[in-house]
Amino acid sequence: MPDRPSSEPPKRHRRLPDQRWQISPQQTELAQKLAVATNISPTIGQLLINRGIETPKQVETFLDPESLILPSPLEEFPDLAISLELLQEAIAFQKKIAICGDYDADGMTSTALLLRSLRALGAQVDYAIPSRMHEGYGINKRIVEEFHSEDVWLILTVDNGISAFEPIARARELGLAVIVTDHHDIPQQLPPANAILNPKLIAEFSPYRGVAGVGVAYILAVCLAQHLGQVQGLIKPMLALFTLGTIADLAPLTGVNRRWVKRGLQHLPKSQLPGIQALIQVAGVQARGDERAGGAGGAGGAEEQGKSSNNQITITNPKSKIQNPKSLKPEDIGFRLGPRINAIGRIGNPQTVIELLTTDDMGIALELAMQCEQTNTSRQQMCEQIEQEAIAYVETEFVTSLQQDRVLFIVQPNWHHGVIGIVASRLLERYGVPVFIGTYEDEEHIRGSARGIPEFHIFEALEYCHDLLGKFGGHKAAGGFSLKAQNLQALRSRLSEFANQCLEPQHLKPLLKIDAQLNLNEINQQFYQQLNALHPCGMDNPDPIFWTPNVQVVEQQTIGKGHIKLTLIQNIDHQQYKIKAIAWRWRDYFPLPPRVDVAYKLRENHFNGNTTIELELIGVRLPQSHQFFALPRTPSSTTFEYHQRQYTCGFYKNGLESELRIKNPEGKVLVMQPGHIIGLLGTNRENAKEVDLSQPQYDSIIQAALKALSVLSAEL
Repeated sequence: MPDRPSSEPPKRHRRLPDQRWQISPQQTELAQKLAVATNISPTIGQLLINRGIETPKQVETFLDPESLILPSPLEEFPDLAISLELLQEAIAFQKKIAICGDYDADGMTSTALLLRSLRALGAQVDYAIPSRMHEGYGINKRIVEEFHSEDVWLILTVDNGISAFEPIARARELGLAVIVTDHHDIPQQLPPANAILNPKLIAEFSPYRGVAGVGVAYILAVCLAQHLGQVQGLIKPMLALFTLGTIADLAPLTGVNRRWVKRGLQHLPKSQLPGIQALIQVAGVQARGDERAGGAGGAGGAEEQGKSSNNQITITNPKSKIQNPKSLKPEDIGFRLGPRINAIGRIGNPQTVIELLTTDDMGIALELAMQCEQTNTSRQQMCEQIEQEAIAYVETEFVTSLQQDRVLFIVQPNWHHGVIGIVASRLLERYGVPVFIGTYEDEEHIRGSARGIPEFHIFEALEYCHDLLGKFGGHKAAGGFSLKAQNLQALRSRLSEFANQCLEPQHLKPLLKIDAQLNLNEINQQFYQQLNALHPCGMDNPDPIFWTPNVQVVEQQTIGKGHIKLTLIQNIDHQQYKIKAIAWRWRDYFPLPPRVDVAYKLRENHFNGNTTIELELIGVRLPQSHQFFALPRTPSSTTFEYHQRQYTCGFYKNGLESELRIKNPEGKVLVMQPGHIIGLLGTNRENAKEVDLSQPQYDSIIQAALKALSVLSAEL
């Protein structure tokens, strides 16, 4: 048996992502029927089935969202008519309107959308956004009192207000009218507003059900423009802001969101809004793909009145990189434009983004966009530092108790609460449990953010702890909260109590939902173009995820801020198929074993005028043979020949688990437990050395032993 090379000791710290792989059952017959009926490929049919689309009619509506017949928003939102009356009265009599927004991308784009549209419609309107640092989320009594002192007649909340009972009650006491537009979960007691527009209050099957705060603002603004007969020139700017906010807020890309976002992605590169063009330029986003623009429809499917042009609009700034705009993809917003907006809301002044998205001066827009760029760089550095500190703290204090607590609640001083939500998402990805993370505002108060897993409802968890909290809000996947420091331990215990009611131990791993298996020889430009039928992808319509078993990692290196760049090979019928891959932020898993199963998304890489398809790895595990899948659990042994030497191998019980043992002619034994990279090598356990089983000399002999045992199993 080969001995471990003395020059490279095993890496004790090395591990692989601890994930739950959930591979969708393949419904070949139904996929084939859909393919024949709707003229799509069976692969696309299977992907649609995985997304709950199982009839030709559903396929038609999904692939062509313009065919969706939309009901009038007035029929869906009970308080929309009252809202329009109040706004028309304010505009007609020049009564002051004040918008109270939020400091995330959804809230800032919503605020900008209503500011632009209401000003264009002749309204006297201003806005306020609460301080993230000093006030936290949502309208408050200070803002209400300030509006009252400025003779505001109508308050319009965007992306907040549904849980603000006391501030809105105070506004009504002072004689102010209030329209709440929000999309967050409904509390037990609704605020006493004149009108409430929230998709959570309408029918679950409504196509408007999934709109974010900016979607509610868009519907309100378009309907108001239609009622006033002033739609000309308003729809496209509003559509651009709707698209930006909807994707950045991770709203589901189904129903009207899918229809309007698809249009918006085509219009964004040609947008006449200087702020949009400045963001595209500083982010270095390049539009690609089909240049057909589609309609410029408003709420309820109404098209913009007057001439609709699909001609390219040349940017007034001659330095812009976007001279031949086509279409953007959701990831351009989700990973490039959105973070630059969100960074301002997290650690800067939201007024910067509002001015960026409402200015008509390209020079000012470029200056403000550069501020967004610089702030985003600072935000990235801050996140990196806090994440590393959080991981070190968790590994020291909590990692052994996560299975028992079933929730991670970590509070540390001197962290910026503007970015701890991002860190919470990264910790969830790493540990697979719901994450609550907070920092001290002062000695007596804590503010935090939360992120959940599919089996854990964040808003319900916060409601379960309402008596221990100050302000809180959110939805199923995320939320925010504040509390007195004296309640910290009680809150930690209560959250663990809630988690133990809804979570089982098997839930405490990150869930990776996989659509289908692919071989590397199936991946080409033609297949990639077929996948475009599913775009735009996002929440509730995720990017297709595929997996390929038992690939070889022939090249790998770390690049940038801890990413792994790889070359993978799969052997099929005595031929080798090679492909490049990238694994973002996987430095903790470097180097990967030489043989793995991989889960991935497909991405185009454009370099030096060439376009290639690459893998974006999101999951990796040891090959199934390393897990002992489909092999006997009862002790069994056999002999085999390897490099002209005779070996004995078998499965043997060690406690509750079986382990593989391989013995060479000199009596040395190699021991491997399922799923482990580190094994033992020696004549007995007491003097055995730890060895890295992923090294080629050990991996090869393990494969030979497992093959021999498979033959034995078949014979039995």
